[in-house]
This record gives sequence, C-alpha cells and structure tokens, in this order.
Amino acid sequence: MKKSLMSILALAALAGGAHAQSTVQVMGLLDSYAGSIRMAGDGGRTSKVGSGGMTTSWVGFKGSEDLGGGLRANFALTSFMQVNSGVPGRFTGDTFFSRDANLGLSGDFGAVTIGRGLAPNFLPTVIFNPFGDSFTFSPLVLHANVGLFNGTGWTATTPSDTGWSNEVIYSTPKFGGLSGNVHYQFSNQDSTTGNSGKKNVGLNALYFNGPLALTAFYERDQLNNPVVTAFASNNTKKDWMLGSSYDFTVAKAFLTYGQAANNLTPKAKTTSVGLSAPVGAGKVLAAYANTSLDSGVSRKTASLGYDYFLSKRTDVYAVFMNDKITAKSTGNSFGVGIRHSF
Repeated sequence: MKKSLMSILALAALAGGAHAQSTVQVMGLLDSYAGSIRMAGDGGRTSKVGSGGMTTSWVGFKGSEDLGGGLRANFALTSFMQVNSGVPGRFTGDTFFSRDANLGLSGDFGAVTIGRGLAPNFLPTVIFNPFGDSFTFSPLVLHANVGLFNGTGWTATTPSDTGWSNEVIYSTPKFGGLSGNVHYQFSNQDSTTGNSGKKNVGLNALYFNGPLALTAFYERDQLNNPVVTAFASNNTKKDWMLGSSYDFTVAKAFLTYGQAANNLTPKAKTTSVGLSAPVGAGKVLAAYANTSLDSGVSRKTASLGYDYFLSKRTDVYAVFMNDKITAKSTGNSFGVGIRHSF
C-alpha cells in the first residue's frame, strides 16, 4: 500500500511540475506524540508513541481545473496514516483513501461532490471545540467518535463515522456568513440483498460573522462506514447537535449541545464547553464534555493543554486529560507532541 501511494504522489508531483497551469497539490499533515494513556475503565496505563495527538495524520493530493465561466472540476485523494509506525489508515481495516476519494464540480451554484467525503457531523464537531479534530485529547470528539473497547461498553454517539462512502454532497454558496451542506449516501447494493433502500442522509449549516460563529447538523443513518454495511433492519440511528463560539479576543468560548438515539441503545445527551486563550506564541486550551445516557450512566471528560506555534506550519503541544464513566475506574492521560503541515 505504501509503495502504491508513493508512486501516485510522485506522478502527481511530476504532473504539477510539467504543467505550470496545473493546480494539483501534494499535501498532508504529520502529527506524533509521546505520552501515557489511560481511558476510563482501562485496566492499566499504556506508555506510548502515538500518531495524531492533535490532528489525525494524513497525506495525499488535491487539484482543480478551470473549465471557464466560473466552473471548476475538483478532485481529492487523501489517505490517513499512523506516523509512529508508518501503517496506513486510522485503524486496522480502515480503507486506504478513507479521508477523501472524490471529484465534482463547483461554481456560482455552489459545489457538487461525488465519492467518499465528510459526514455531516464532522465540521460542526471539530470547529466548535478548542481541541479541533483531536481524536486523542478532545473531549467532544472522543465522546462523539471514539468507542472504548475495554469492557465499559461505551460506544461513540456519532451514528456512522466522520466520513461517508458512495456519497453525493451539495454545498451551497455562501450567503453572507451562512453556508450549508446536504449529504446523501447510497448503499450500492442491488435489490436481492434486501439493503438496496438503505441510506444515510444529513445536513449541516455553518455561520460566521465577526467574532460569532454558529452551527447545526442532523443525521439519519442506516449504513455503517468506512466499509459500508447496513445496520440491523430495525435500527435507524439519528444524531443532531447545535453549537456556537464567540471570540472575545482575550479568549474564545465554545458551547455545544446534542442528542443521539437509535432503537437498540439508550439515548445520549452531550453538552460540551471550551475555551482557548492566546498566551505568548501559543494558546491555552481547555475543554469539558458530559454525555448522559437514559440508562443513568454518564461520561465526563476534561482536557487542559498548551499549543505553541514555532511557525505557521509547525507547532508543539502538551495536554493532560481526565476521563470518568459511572462506576468505572477513572483514567488520566497526558502527551507531548509535534504537528507539521505541508
């Protein structure tokens, strides 16, 4: 897989060099940390070098072609990877181009994208918490997207991954500070399987106006990802969230509230708050998330960190996190890492 990806990237780089008008870009982000991880309910502590402390590492290329009249053709092929080991993907069994594998058209009408792309939940979740898209230390992202496999029985509240395959996305143009995306995922199965009518549908909205930002998303899912399989016939999962942030200059505040439910597990209600404050050449980050289940079980996670920027593309960070689940052992984690984009 690694050799295949490097060959593709090399071809993309040659194409970009041979044609001055090309907009093909080889790009990516590398993030690795050293630390000690113990989540709520873990039997012991794991000292490790990990990948993606603040952002999941990835590499790939994107590009576009000007078709005239304001119309552009766009494509993206990007793959997640684990910097600590060089293994592709986020986890065992992850598809190779699970971050992006799509193409489409954009213009004054907005944009239409076909292939594998973001799910409706992703942008609202990562933009409206101070730790962004950290799947290691962001309390909101952990509750929404990372299940625990340690006997606690804790499952992610997001119905079906942060990206969808076999998807068509319509992205609106911006109206002032408001924009939105409509998502539809096909099952890609014929009528003999009994799953041809299964689908995921959802939408989100994002509003930015000076220091104020607002968001909302909704999903109704019947398909799992990244490898597409149908949920049980009687199980349709629903998830929604509202979020806001306000930049007071001296600090930026974040607030979200959402619910997730299906026919087979208790309803989950999640509230998160956060704060980022510029200090020196970096930012102090603080966040807290509380997810309560109808069963009476709750999970509470808090993180405190500092992100120091060595340049526009390189930063170093340190984070401490506390994680609690009702009637389970408490977990404390910490990590120190570096992140570089190119």
